[in-house]
Amino acid sequence: MSLLYVGIMSGTSLDGIDIALSRFNDGQQADCLDALCLPLPAALRQQLLDLCSPSNDELYQAGVAGNAWARLAAEGVNQLLARQGLSPRQICAIGSHGQTVRHHPEQGFSLQIGSPALLAELTGIKVIADFRSRDLAAGGEGAPLVPAFHHWLLSSPALTRTLVNIGGFANLTVLRPGEAASGFDSGPGNALMDNWALRHIGTPFDADGQWASQGQVHQGLLARMLADPYFARRGPKSTGREYFHEAWLAAHLQQVPGVSAVDVQASLTMLTAQSIADSLQQAASDTAELYICGGGARNSHLMRQLQMLLPRQRVLSTQALGVNPDWMEAMAFAWLAWRFEQRLAGNLPNVTGAKGERVLGALYPA
Repeated sequence: MSLLYVGIMSGTSLDGIDIALSRFNDGQQADCLDALCLPLPAALRQQLLDLCSPSNDELYQAGVAGNAWARLAAEGVNQLLARQGLSPRQICAIGSHGQTVRHHPEQGFSLQIGSPALLAELTGIKVIADFRSRDLAAGGEGAPLVPAFHHWLLSSPALTRTLVNIGGFANLTVLRPGEAASGFDSGPGNALMDNWALRHIGTPFDADGQWASQGQVHQGLLARMLADPYFARRGPKSTGREYFHEAWLAAHLQQVPGVSAVDVQASLTMLTAQSIADSLQQAASDTAELYICGGGARNSHLMRQLQMLLPRQRVLSTQALGVNPDWMEAMAFAWLAWRFEQRLAGNLPNVTGAKGERVLGALYPA
C-alpha cells in the first residue's frame, strides 16, 4: 500500500524551507516524488535569526514570525501539490519540523515555531509537528532526529556506514549491521561559514567553497576553536546557534588578531571538516564509506577537505545511495509523520540520550 506524506524542514542555515513529497510503500521503502525549496525572504530570515538570541518583545516577534513561516510553507505545499496534480485529501499528513529558535536540552526544552494549526488551515491537510518535546520529556536532547530515518532507510546488512548531515550544524549517524544506530551533533556545519561570507563578501553562503579555497587555514585560530570543550564531549550531544555563534568566533579572533577574512573562512571550513573527521574516528573508525547530505554536500571544497582528512574512507554524497542530499531532512519529517500515525517510535535513545523509544509529534487536524 502506497501512502503520501509531505515533509517540511527549515534548518539552522536559515536559507529556505525544504518541502518534500514522499511515498511510503508498505512501511518498507520511501521515495521522494517531488520537492522544492522556498528561499526565506530577507526580512523573515532576519526575524528568525534575531529570535535565536535574547531581545525585546520576543513572544510577539515569535508569534508574528511563526505565522509568516507557516504562510510561506503552505504556499510551498500548495505549489508542490499543484504541479503533481494532487488534492489535499490525497495526502495523509504533513510532518513539519518548524523553525528552531532556541535549543536548550540542558533545561529540558527546544523551541520550534511555525504555527502548525495555521499550516493545517491553509493547506487543508492535517499537520504533525512538535517532534522534539516528547524525547526531551524522556530525558533526551530532542535532537538529532534524522538518524532514526537514516537507520530505517539506509542501513546495510553487510557493512558499516556513516552518514553526515551538514546543514547549519553537522550531525553523524553510525549504522552498523545488526546494531542499534548511534549518532550526535559533531559541531558547526555551514552556519559560521555562512555568517562570515554574508558579512565579508555579501553573499548568504560561500558557493562551492570558492572563497574559502582562496585562503589558507590559520593553524593557531583552528587550534583555539577545536579546543572548545564541546568537541571533546562524547555523544549523545546536540548543539546550535545558542552555542556556536558570531560572538563565539569573535572571542577566538581577539586572541589571534590580524587573520585575513579569507583565511578565517578557510579556517572555518576546516573546523567543520576536522570536527566531523575527529568525530568519525572517535565513533566509527571502521567506516569504509562516509555519505554526506545537506547543503554541505554541494560544497566541493569542503568535500575535498573531508577526503583529505579521511584517506581510508570514501567520501560520497548520499546521491550514491539514491537519495538526493538536498531533500534527506524533509523526507525524514515526512517519515516521522508516518511513524506518528502508525504509533511507532521516532527517536533513537542511543542518539538522543532519551530513557527509551517514544512516539514523537502532536496532531493538528485539518
